[in-house]
Amino acid sequence: MDGIEVPKYFLCPISLQIMKDPVTATTGITYDRESIEQWLLTCKNTSCPVTQQPLPPESDLTPNHTLRRLIQSWCTENASLGVDRIPTPKPSLDKSHFFKLIKQLQQPGSNIKALQELDFLAAKNERNRKFMGETGVPKALLSFIVNCFEEISVQGLAEALRVLVFIRIPLAEAKIFLQEYNDQIIKSLIWVLGCEFKPQVMVKSHAVLALKTMIQAASSGLLERLEPPFFEMITGVLKQTTTVSQQGMNAALHALLIACPWGRNRLMMVESGAVSALIELELGSPEKRTTELILGILFHLCCCADGRAEFLSHKGGLAVVTKRIMKVSPTADDRAVFILSLISKFVATNSVLEEMVEVGTVTKLCMMLQVDSTAPYLKEKAMGILRSHTDEWRKFPCIDKTFHKVFN
Repeated sequence: MDGIEVPKYFLCPISLQIMKDPVTATTGITYDRESIEQWLLTCKNTSCPVTQQPLPPESDLTPNHTLRRLIQSWCTENASLGVDRIPTPKPSLDKSHFFKLIKQLQQPGSNIKALQELDFLAAKNERNRKFMGETGVPKALLSFIVNCFEEISVQGLAEALRVLVFIRIPLAEAKIFLQEYNDQIIKSLIWVLGCEFKPQVMVKSHAVLALKTMIQAASSGLLERLEPPFFEMITGVLKQTTTVSQQGMNAALHALLIACPWGRNRLMMVESGAVSALIELELGSPEKRTTELILGILFHLCCCADGRAEFLSHKGGLAVVTKRIMKVSPTADDRAVFILSLISKFVATNSVLEEMVEVGTVTKLCMMLQVDSTAPYLKEKAMGILRSHTDEWRKFPCIDKTFHKVFN
């Protein structure tokens, strides 16, 4: 199409491309349907892009058949110059179509076909995903997953999980579902993580993302009743980093972090090998958010004696936490210093204090005191750690010199 002058009124004001399905908004401006629907569904300021007049998300969009025919005629006339023909658009789907698919999803003979269509429509555009959320598709898909768990069938699970990730489970709807099904959906998603799929990474990543949402929506009573298989399976995900995406890994960590405040849960995490798995994951130098989540969980686990014992039994525990201080973010600094404070307070044996010298913990804490950007409360916490073991650490010549600079 190089060198061809396209009539300006054929172009969408948003995409600046030839319109395939021109529709006129209530403000009188014509746009390509896909572009204006995307604008209305995703833009926080719902105003007409051209006139800036109010244009609510539910505004009527009237098909401009006359303009579409003119565009199609022009494309046909210029086909020899490389202009592609614009096909007549299919009628837009309404909510009734999704209600119909939900009914089909509940019928054994048609559920897989319905899932495949939902998968296709969810990937197509934001408008379809919005309708799915409004018609109860997330609840129907969660029910389907629970049924698969009860019948021990994996058929259709990949599609169901993919659609759930596309449309995102509204938190309010997740809470209602948990009230109706109790912890069955959590058990179902944990079961999915133990199944074999092709492609495995995508399916298991989607399952962990859905699981995180359900854990976020769970009541304190439900979180208190989580069972060992939950923590064992999530820890398994942390150990086998190739089975999920980075997004899935962060979702698994987030789920653990939400469950941390309860002492019973922390003990089950420790028993599942979570401390070692978290340290190994952090030794791989993950992205910033992953590090923040890991240190957040390790802090909670170090609040119990068994967690501290597991932390210290790993040769890289103190070293990697120390290394992250002043290298990642203020959030990471907070968690790292509080972990070191717990170790210093409860398990400061001679060998532990010596290791804190060897891996640079003492030096790093002293550096924090001398950096202006360190939060005052963290300086106070670091000073408390240093003061509590001053006599022991002064025995090391290199540390004695550092202490002289800090305390004098």
